[in-house]
Amino acid sequence: MSTNKTAPTDIAPRDFLQTVTPARRQSDATALLDLFESVSGYPPVMWGPSIIGFGQYHFRYDSGREGTFLATGFSPRKANLVLYIMPGYQDYSAILSRLGKHKLGKSCLYVNKLADIDLTVLEELIQTGLTDLNAKWPVHAS
Repeated sequence: MSTNKTAPTDIAPRDFLQTVTPARRQSDATALLDLFESVSGYPPVMWGPSIIGFGQYHFRYDSGREGTFLATGFSPRKANLVLYIMPGYQDYSAILSRLGKHKLGKSCLYVNKLADIDLTVLEELIQTGLTDLNAKWPVHAS
């Protein structure tokens, strides 16, 4: 089994957030940490140097490739906030249409700032993503 490049670390997520700049990005990231922890029910864990994850799951593809990855989470990047909340195989367009200003990646969302989106809709999206992921691969604490 090959290992993922992105794996849990011993870095404390709140310590990492103290290094995030500018101040608005740090504030948004702290709010996201609290929101993801509340919605997911899992404690935050750093995955690699810049992703904060909540829960994890073990996957095994038909190809035989397998590994463990964060169930949901985010990264406060310089250009935007990257949210990892969708399993990648579901259509979330109905929820996303209500979210607000965002860009969509394969299984992540890009948001400039939290003020651009509806946080209640984000909560719904995180919960739906976790529920759908858990139906395919069981999610548990990191």
